[in-house]
Amino acid sequence: MAKTGGYSRAVTGSPLDGLHFALDRNSPVPLYYQLAQQLEAAIEHGTLAPGNLLGNEIDLSVRLGLSRPTVRQAIQSLVDKGLLVRRRGVGTQVVHSQVKRPLELSSLYDDLESAGQGPTTEVLRNEGVPATADVAAALGVAEGNEVTLLERLRSTHGQPVAFLCNYLPANLLELDTARLESTGLYRMLRTAGITLHSARQTIGARSATPEEAARLDEKENAALLTMQRTAYDDTGRPVEYGTHIYRASRYAFDFQLLVRP
Repeated sequence: MAKTGGYSRAVTGSPLDGLHFALDRNSPVPLYYQLAQQLEAAIEHGTLAPGNLLGNEIDLSVRLGLSRPTVRQAIQSLVDKGLLVRRRGVGTQVVHSQVKRPLELSSLYDDLESAGQGPTTEVLRNEGVPATADVAAALGVAEGNEVTLLERLRSTHGQPVAFLCNYLPANLLELDTARLESTGLYRMLRTAGITLHSARQTIGARSATPEEAARLDEKENAALLTMQRTAYDDTGRPVEYGTHIYRASRYAFDFQLLVRP
């Protein structure tokens, strides 16, 4: 049902069936923005799934009791975010939801799984390598000492989201490739009795290289989010150093900011 200015309108004949749109014509918030926000929430919560067709703008405007320009503007805002795509002769289709990850000490796998995103992992490398200066400093080992390198491609709904590069002290735990493709690294650390306590993390942004763009199914020079993190266990020992890149079109970090007293 779509509620507009005190009445409800049934939305039928599409994946929008059963959705309730609270569209208030008396609100100072533009109707297109109200519609866009509620469609985005439905996509994020999985009510509208990748591949779902919403129909064309004329059908949507009739179903929702809104003008065609209002519906067009709402759809365009979600097309610009990469959540919807217009297909000629087909209509408007859900592509995917953007992953919004809270800034806390958790694994991407656990966050995606709890959000119902159905994460999958392809392990590209799982081997011992000599520690570079940066890695050695982060893990508190001598430069050139062997550390374990993991490279993984994390996807949701069959679409790449992130390329993860992690370094761990050698012999910290057994990292079976098959298990890494079915669960998260932090979950494996916890299972091995390693208690994660804190981390230092830096977030940045840059353009994708040709290799990164191809790996993440993005255009060359597309925007990427970057993250570097060193995680420590409850004894203060560094147990993991990660350098990750994320598709900005599909991924965002959520911040909660508090005023100091």
